[in-house]
Amino acid sequence: MEGLGYAWQALTTTPVVFAAVGGVVWGILGGALPGISPSITMALLLPFTYGMDPIPAIVLLASTYVGAEYGGSIPAILIRTPGTNAAAATSVDGYEMQKQGRGGEALGISLVSGVTGGFIGLSFLVLFTEPLASVALAFSFPAYFSLGILGISVIASLSTGSLVKGLMAGVAGLMIATVGTDPLSGVSRYTFHQAELLGGIEFILVMVGLFAVSELLVQAGRPEWRKAEHTQSRIRLPSFRNWRRLWKAQGIGSGIGIFEGCMPGAGGSIAAFMSYNEARRWSKEPEKFGKGAPEGIAAPECANNTVASTALVPLLSFGIPGSNSTAILLGGLLIHGLQPGPLLFDRNPDFVYGLFSGLAVANLSLFFIGMAVLTPAIWLVNRPKPYLLACIYALVLSGIYSINHSLFDLYIMLGAGAVGYFMRLLGFPFLPMVLGLVLGYLIEANYRRALQLTDGDHIIFIEDPISLGLLIAAAVFVIGSAARDIHMAKREARRKAEERLASQEPGQ
Repeated sequence: MEGLGYAWQALTTTPVVFAAVGGVVWGILGGALPGISPSITMALLLPFTYGMDPIPAIVLLASTYVGAEYGGSIPAILIRTPGTNAAAATSVDGYEMQKQGRGGEALGISLVSGVTGGFIGLSFLVLFTEPLASVALAFSFPAYFSLGILGISVIASLSTGSLVKGLMAGVAGLMIATVGTDPLSGVSRYTFHQAELLGGIEFILVMVGLFAVSELLVQAGRPEWRKAEHTQSRIRLPSFRNWRRLWKAQGIGSGIGIFEGCMPGAGGSIAAFMSYNEARRWSKEPEKFGKGAPEGIAAPECANNTVASTALVPLLSFGIPGSNSTAILLGGLLIHGLQPGPLLFDRNPDFVYGLFSGLAVANLSLFFIGMAVLTPAIWLVNRPKPYLLACIYALVLSGIYSINHSLFDLYIMLGAGAVGYFMRLLGFPFLPMVLGLVLGYLIEANYRRALQLTDGDHIIFIEDPISLGLLIAAAVFVIGSAARDIHMAKREARRKAEERLASQEPGQ
């Protein structure tokens, strides 16, 4: 009952409702633009939350995540160009329905399934986040250090690309986190006599540069995306009969979304494709998948919107983000002085339940806003790409400059954008670097505090049972990923050798 009181207080005394509705609108419009992922859409807003109160600021970011996951399905259905990675599975049957003149029905199924998945994920978030966070009360300095190491190891091993690149990106993030003032002694380090660096490199600058600026640089070199036709631009909600047909696919999508959302490194894309495959496996008419099956839309859309809520479980419980979008949320929390974990529930219960109430408003408003925002979203996709990119650049630069009114911040952000551009070209993942930067203080401070307790003896990390278990888990992830990479490399070499032999046989 106390939690309900905090939630009602947030709804009635703070602009949470406006933040939730505004975030959903912005998220849908951002998600509808091909190439602008939920994390980029959130990163564009991050600078503008700097001067806001904590509850509406984080609700705005979280609601943007909710809206963007749905918004990605609009171009996926209408022009077979997914607005987000998770919407790629939706485009398979969604575009087929659009070609059959059933685009409005496909959009309605996507909207209803997204709202359903959002509320299921929110229910899981409310029920299980605090009990999981209470487990972390037993954590000591060594355990928190090992938890940070585990987080980076898991993200690095599960990120797209090789394990080595993931670990290199994570270490680079830790190195950036050391710039500034020493957390224990107060000595300045790696500042190069620049007063602006005494407080360290703010992760908001790195996040916006890596996610937003690098993507804009990539998009500038790509051809214009396809245009959306204005036919079938009205959403048609599924009838009760069709709803009964979709419940199994939605249940599969929500179940997988709950599991994948709580797993670091998984995210909405994996959940969407797994849900699509499982919905086809358990369907009575699997042959209709890929030819315009409504279940092929319901399952992935329910899954990725479930993930939008359940991905907050490990973030709020342990401070470990499982995706790019939750890494942006973690940055927002730290900007406002909120440290995720069990103490968050004890010290800031008003914030936690205010966030829950804001997400409830966001998922509820998604239904009504989704009905109304389709036409503006189609209009936005049809604007000339250079104009859109120029507007986004202006938004990024003005947002960053508004934080400290510093040109130095702009230089850092643009430098991070250039680094992110080359990371994309070379196949380095962003998330390990961001996690290394965000968790750098947690890892370094707890590592050194633990050593102070034992006069520099590292045995404390093994004697602490929680620390030992987390370090073993980190080693398992790294070794397992290394074995996977070696196996894939050998298989690829074997395939190339077979192709080379096959190409030589005709000439012999």
